[in-house]
Amino acid sequence: MKQWMLLTVLMALCSLGALEPSAAAVHRTLAGRLGFQATDKILIINGDDVGMSHAANAATIDALENGLMTCATIMMPCPWVPEIAAYARAHPQADFGLHLTHTSEWKKYRWGPVANRKEVRGLIDPDGYLWPSIKDVYQHASPSQAEIEARAQIKKALAMGIDVTHLDSHMGVLQYGLRYYKVYRKLALEFDLPIRMASQDMLEAAGAGHLRAQLERDGIVCTDYLIHGQRKASEPITDYWKRMLNSLKPGVTELYIHAALPTDEMKEITGSWEDRAAEYRLFTRDPQIRQLLETHKVKRTGYRALRDLQRKQRAKR
Repeated sequence: MKQWMLLTVLMALCSLGALEPSAAAVHRTLAGRLGFQATDKILIINGDDVGMSHAANAATIDALENGLMTCATIMMPCPWVPEIAAYARAHPQADFGLHLTHTSEWKKYRWGPVANRKEVRGLIDPDGYLWPSIKDVYQHASPSQAEIEARAQIKKALAMGIDVTHLDSHMGVLQYGLRYYKVYRKLALEFDLPIRMASQDMLEAAGAGHLRAQLERDGIVCTDYLIHGQRKASEPITDYWKRMLNSLKPGVTELYIHAALPTDEMKEITGSWEDRAAEYRLFTRDPQIRQLLETHKVKRTGYRALRDLQRKQRAKR
């Protein structure tokens, strides 16, 4: 009798959809909340360092319009920002976030802060530029100064008509130190924007496995996985990206590239110009990369979809 009653209850629950874990589970995943299936491989291809040079801007625009790039992040202290800001205003659906910038790493080509220099003295080196390394920033500046500068960059972007879709941190200044990470999280909440985050296994290895759960409580959206730092020594850039694309997991993954044309200017700015030119070619023109994505049935999206989801869900709270 008891078994019959239990079976009756189970059948009733099934008819009401209460025992359809697949639907419920899909809805809880980021993929499901974005309208995909839980088994889908969804990829964000972000272009970093936009606004740094005309070569970066031109490559990014081409990759967005004709290639595989789905979004990009702008370095607001850099001199070629007006060019990309004009493009963003003319193409309001283009997906641009901000590559929050607290360092100026190149030897021949430098930039300073956006904020009032009197308020961010610790961020400025003796030559008047931002410090070249994360270590320098942590040694000479403070999280409060980093916050002032980051907020100034966001406000400048908005004032220039850029519809900011997400935030990340140039060289990881706001990600590698927990005191600075608090600024990152605070700005994500203040401007209601998704942020780039390391994958859970990376965070756990760094003793920061609690950060993603914290963001989930905040209602801040971030991808399930981030492709970062997995290139082997002496591994050709093409082999690296093929290996990464072949290892994509179900869920939402972000990868980021530094697309730039191989101009004489870029060759003078950075020794990584060849990799930047290769990444531009691979994710804009290379048929093998496109074929890999098709073979694995990868679906592409940008951060605008994550921002819209985040704002919709947080507005309901």
